[in-house]
Amino acid sequence: MPVRVLIADDHGVVRQGLRMFLALDPDIEIVGEASDGLQALEMTRDLRPDVVLMDLLMPEMDGIQATARVRAEVPDTEVIALTSVLEDSSVVNAIRAGAIGYLLKDTEADALVQAIKAASEGQVQLSPQAAARLMREVRAPNSPEELTEREVDVLRLLAQGKSNKEIALLLSIGEKTVKTHVSNILSKLNVSSRTQAALYAVRIGLVESL
Repeated sequence: MPVRVLIADDHGVVRQGLRMFLALDPDIEIVGEASDGLQALEMTRDLRPDVVLMDLLMPEMDGIQATARVRAEVPDTEVIALTSVLEDSSVVNAIRAGAIGYLLKDTEADALVQAIKAASEGQVQLSPQAAARLMREVRAPNSPEELTEREVDVLRLLAQGKSNKEIALLLSIGEKTVKTHVSNILSKLNVSSRTQAALYAVRIGLVESL
């Protein structure tokens, strides 16, 4: 099954460019285009894409607000912030809103395609510049609820960039069970995205770096 993608950007030329080169990959299907954050939310509700490419600076509702609403209302859809903005506050707020990735618009086409496929599998996707800012700014919860031993195993592999399928194979459990563990981890850590959970894993020394 191809990865179903919704493009959200208020610039028509950007949407057209993304559609043109993403359409060249047979493993990606563009299911729609939104020109503002509110439309992105409404189309995500209707179309249930696997991944939304979300610009941050858009009218009606900005990309950060739209990301938070998408993640709350359609949790099976992952969001990649795709933007030209690299301010610390934008990176941090996008990840806190639940984006699984943060990429810049100068990302190479092949790298973006791989990031989309990886995000659909639940893998964290950050530009090196965004990762550096996040490690400085995102704070782990002070006293998270204790994780079980299996949840720690899942968190460690998640932070190593493993997909749900890879985690399932490595731990000899079902993919649905992995998703349940991830959901429990996010709840216990009181965070809204796998990216924040991965950053927590770095902070407590489960892994060395993202």
